Amino acid sequence: MLRKKAFCLLMTVSTFFGLMACHAQRPAESAAHEQQDSFASLGTSMQLKRIAEFNEPWALAVLPDGRLLITERSGQLILFNPIDQTKTLIRNIPKVAYGGQGGLGDIVLHPDFAQNHQIYLSYAEAGQGGYGAVVIRASLNLDQAQVQLDNLKTIWKQVPKVRGQGHYAHRMLFDGAGKLWISSGERQKFDPAQDLTSNLGKMIRLNDDGSVALDNPFQAQGDIAKQIWSLGHRNPLGMALDAKKQLWVVEMGPKGGDELNLIQKAKNYGYPIASNGDHYSGVNISDHATRPEFEAPKLDWTPVISPSSLIFYTGQMFPKWQDKAIIGGLSSEALIIVDTTAQPVKEIQRIDMKERIRGVQQAKDGSIWVIEDGKHADLIQLLSH
Repeated sequence: MLRKKAFCLLMTVSTFFGLMACHAQRPAESAAHEQQDSFASLGTSMQLKRIAEFNEPWALAVLPDGRLLITERSGQLILFNPIDQTKTLIRNIPKVAYGGQGGLGDIVLHPDFAQNHQIYLSYAEAGQGGYGAVVIRASLNLDQAQVQLDNLKTIWKQVPKVRGQGHYAHRMLFDGAGKLWISSGERQKFDPAQDLTSNLGKMIRLNDDGSVALDNPFQAQGDIAKQIWSLGHRNPLGMALDAKKQLWVVEMGPKGGDELNLIQKAKNYGYPIASNGDHYSGVNISDHATRPEFEAPKLDWTPVISPSSLIFYTGQMFPKWQDKAIIGGLSSEALIIVDTTAQPVKEIQRIDMKERIRGVQQAKDGSIWVIEDGKHADLIQLLSH
């Protein structure tokens, strides 16, 4: 059953907040199969359609036929049909290290998926030294009677494995040149983000088979460094290309200082030496304004939004959002809309979603898929009304 949500709506539109809503207590269960909520925002009437429920979903990918692939953190990969709401559990998923922030993570399709049926999964694994993220490539033939992954191959690992189960990041993205980008968190260990002998706290750029892209900037500094495009990152959980094919990354800061960064070759983004937040212990970190040798964020947030995901909207359904960044927020329980073409870059709208948001993807028809975070999390379709 889907959970029923009640909303008290104030239809006030401002520069930053298209919707403010007061909470009403939510019953634990509802007999309704789906629920729809409507609201107005930036002059656009929208509808939230609650489609299905999942258990700790982490990422989703849209297939060419409109079906969805959804990862659940405990180790399930689900093929979901939004039309008849059927769920098919995909078999032969690798064992994941479920716990803390770890488990089954991101999923992306190969750019030629329609021809080669290849997908990529990231997840946490246990091994010598502790835990680390892994990326695999596999074949997914949706025409089989029992849908499963075949030809699994590990193409990348975080180095080294460390103790603790936080800050894996492990988001993935293919660019227009067919290069695979992987965000690698610093695993709450701070200093590896500045160490080119480790790929923690870095943006990774590879060929589709996991081999090193030959024009990466640190070719002469060792085998691990060859993978790296930029360094000084903390926990980058969203990646997307804008209309100019520039790569943007949104990442969690420490106590304050969540960041939206424009990723540039060989740049150092400063963590843990520079941040507009401070350590949770109370230890001060130098602000970016005092450390000009590091690349500063184009936008940062204190209080934090706890970003989880990022897309640039290219559809027709919400014309006011075209070419704008849409960020999923965890602690902020929001969708945050950002104009990256503005000088300076600025947040232009925040939609109160009443729940922690884990993932965002654009559907084929220009609607927007949103997954909530945690157990009993809803899959939501955002539609024009």
